[in-house]
Amino acid sequence: MKKLVIPFTLVAIIVGLFEQSKSKPNIYILCITIVIFMFGIMKLSAKIPSKRRKKMLSKGDKVSVLDDAIDGIVFEINGSDVTIETTDGFNLTFKSKELIKIASGNEMKFSFNKSQVISEKEVTKPNYINKDKKNKKEIPPPEFDLHIEKLVKNYKGMNNYDILTKQIDTAKYHIEFAIKNRIPKIVFIHGVGEGVLKSDLDFLLGRYDNIIFQDANYQKYGLGATEVYFKQNVK
Repeated sequence: MKKLVIPFTLVAIIVGLFEQSKSKPNIYILCITIVIFMFGIMKLSAKIPSKRRKKMLSKGDKVSVLDDAIDGIVFEINGSDVTIETTDGFNLTFKSKELIKIASGNEMKFSFNKSQVISEKEVTKPNYINKDKKNKKEIPPPEFDLHIEKLVKNYKGMNNYDILTKQIDTAKYHIEFAIKNRIPKIVFIHGVGEGVLKSDLDFLLGRYDNIIFQDANYQKYGLGATEVYFKQNVK
């Protein structure tokens, strides 16, 4: 397509200049040449950002998601789709335009090799109790605080309806994100209060299939949090 756009644009420029040099230029021809010229410029300039972006990311780069507090390492690149391994150990896929590079893979090689050498020099001591604990250790699930002061900077001008709507919309966004990226478990922190937010959150969760939810760990959250489990469909 680019090979056709360039000659058409050049022809439009030549025809436009030739027509303008006449004593009585044809307005219709001038308008057509201007439209073709502008279309050609737009097509050519539209290709530049995508090529630059592809060159920016490579496997092993440390990246951050623009619209979410998620960091990770580039695991795989497939066209504009980039799969990263997050700091929580999940593999998530984003569009390249949704990511920004924090550090290249070459900048992180030294620290990685250093820790690897140290671990190889350490003498492992037999400790069966610690070994059992390590096997049972799980990656902590992502936590999302739905208190309004955590969602917006200035909420004094918001009424109760606006606050509740913002909280439920935020919860819905994180639920959809977890389903899309096959995250097995998340935790919503909603507090106790009058129970209005928890009631609406339970109603929202009940509308989804393949979701199980329950009160979160009492020792850690008290009565102010809900655990959400996502049943993963086997493809």
